[in-house]
Amino acid sequence: MKKNILVVDDETEMRIALSKAISIGGYEVESASDGYEAINKIRHRSYDLIVTDVRMPKMDGVSLLNQIKTFSPQTAVVLITAHGSVENAVAAMKRGADDYILKPFSFDLINKVIKKVLAKKQSENISNNNSSNSEEKPFITQNKELLKILSFAKSVANSNATVLIQGESGTGKELLARYIHNNSNRKDMPFIAVNCASLPEGLLESELFGHEKGAFTGAISKKEGKFELANGGTLLLDEITEMKFSLQAKLLRVLQEGEIDRVGGKKPIKTDVRIIATTNRDIKEHIKKGEFRQDLFFRLNVIPLKIIPLRKRKDDIKVLAEYFLKRSCEKNGKPEIILTDKAVSALENHSWPGNVRELENLIERAVLLCEDEKIEPKHLLFDYQDEHDDTSFEIGDNMTIKEMEKKLILSTLKKTEGNRTKAANMLQISIRTLRNKLKEYQINS
Repeated sequence: MKKNILVVDDETEMRIALSKAISIGGYEVESASDGYEAINKIRHRSYDLIVTDVRMPKMDGVSLLNQIKTFSPQTAVVLITAHGSVENAVAAMKRGADDYILKPFSFDLINKVIKKVLAKKQSENISNNNSSNSEEKPFITQNKELLKILSFAKSVANSNATVLIQGESGTGKELLARYIHNNSNRKDMPFIAVNCASLPEGLLESELFGHEKGAFTGAISKKEGKFELANGGTLLLDEITEMKFSLQAKLLRVLQEGEIDRVGGKKPIKTDVRIIATTNRDIKEHIKKGEFRQDLFFRLNVIPLKIIPLRKRKDDIKVLAEYFLKRSCEKNGKPEIILTDKAVSALENHSWPGNVRELENLIERAVLLCEDEKIEPKHLLFDYQDEHDDTSFEIGDNMTIKEMEKKLILSTLKKTEGNRTKAANMLQISIRTLRNKLKEYQINS
């Protein structure tokens, strides 16, 4: 099937010339005269690659790039510019552009760049969807409750029953979905993930079910949807509660009948796909508000799984931190670095609103900041400050003496950066008494 490319340029002659040159390369090409026209087209169909000029009226190419990555993050983008420096182009690539071309350029060059970018995207897609990928992240835990969840997930992996995974953002819901796929008899077939929140309703329907040629304006060729691409494998519907109510009915029919209807299609198409859905919302609250179909919930919730947040699995914090530390050192070409006891204590006393994802980002940042072989608390720049910090000493209403004592100890240890001798002196108690209190209140200092 030919790749679909959108050319965006405000200069008519350049737009026509570019379109013709790219079509000679064997691609289906459409064009838009400005960023707003391009966005309108992207909302109604998907493109494999977008080539856009940077300097345009109404909306420049970098602004268009930001818009594209908002509701079609998988689409490749190549920028063309006669203005600005290579540094500006590199900065744009950091925002998500896949390549850039400086004017003047030959049409042969732009086709070479397009071929290279599309080949890279295809390689990335194969890597992401192949369950035997050696780069697959392991599900790391020593928490007893989570180990039970993994054991249960593994025991039902070979069934065709739908799975609903609930949990806060950053807890590893997609990782658990991949774990189920990799332990199933579908492991050698595709694993395809679709984020229901990242695409507008019209485009999401086309992405999921595909469309026929001429189904809508811009549908110049037939396109297979994710259900067909995942046939024989697993389809992950991420953030399922963000799916529009009207589209939920069509998904329900697929689950009931085992067949899909392409947009503009006349005949249903049989599919063999295992559905796993995830959400970080209270799905029952969405049902009460009339935002999510109860019958769809029952269809999805055949096997319910719930991942507990990181703050409730403190026994995983150190082992996860050490795993991310080792991986980040390898990634950034750093020699082996260790976490000091004080750093571990700071990690274990944080509430982790961003969960495992926040921990991973924090450790990589600490590795980049650390100039020696040890990560100290000063290297830990938390994304979030706890709204209710146990280390600040404030007496609240209805607080017990034990609660006040624990808060005072925590506050003092924070002031002394974990130095127990100094803390004991400030509290006017012996080291032994402080040690006993720490053990009593299960405080790691």
